[in-house]
Amino acid sequence: MSRYTGPSWKVSRRLGISLTGSGKELARRPYAPGQHGQSRRKLSEYGMQLREKQKLRMMYGMTERQFANTFKRAGKIREGKHGDNFMILLEQRLDNVVYRLGLATTRRQARQLVNHGHITVDGKRVDIPSYEVQPGQVISLRERSKNLQIVKDALEAVVGRAPFVSFDEDKMEGTLVRLPERDELDANIDESLIVEYYNKL
Repeated sequence: MSRYTGPSWKVSRRLGISLTGSGKELARRPYAPGQHGQSRRKLSEYGMQLREKQKLRMMYGMTERQFANTFKRAGKIREGKHGDNFMILLEQRLDNVVYRLGLATTRRQARQLVNHGHITVDGKRVDIPSYEVQPGQVISLRERSKNLQIVKDALEAVVGRAPFVSFDEDKMEGTLVRLPERDELDANIDESLIVEYYNKL
């Protein structure tokens, strides 16, 4: 299954969550798209689990296979809860860390920066969005990419950063200081429903 590249606003309305993080998608029409968007029946237990899984998958812009493989990897980590470990692994993705540092306004934009070779990890160019960033690694822009207008616009729009990352405005580089705690991540996601979904497969 290929990555979804269609209209993200429609998906945001369908899932009831802002995928861009701006909230603009739901501001005018906070209901599902389509003729019957405002008169949907109550979801079944499976429907709620599936929707929760889709919310998280779309939020991080992953294919179904990538998402399922990451879930399996989280299950092999001995310490901590399966759902918490899964969320932490998603946060360690390079495209997500670039987004968290404020170098991009959305995860989609961050993935594009990585794909196009603008990002370095510990001084080496990395163009794989799913690269797993370890605490202490330095994430930076290539020298010739530091004048990109989209990066400047993104940095100007930053209001605050997550407590588990640090960023040096002068050097335009940042680090994942530590692994995040679950309560520092998205409160709109109920990862226990995702664990239930995959346990039933």
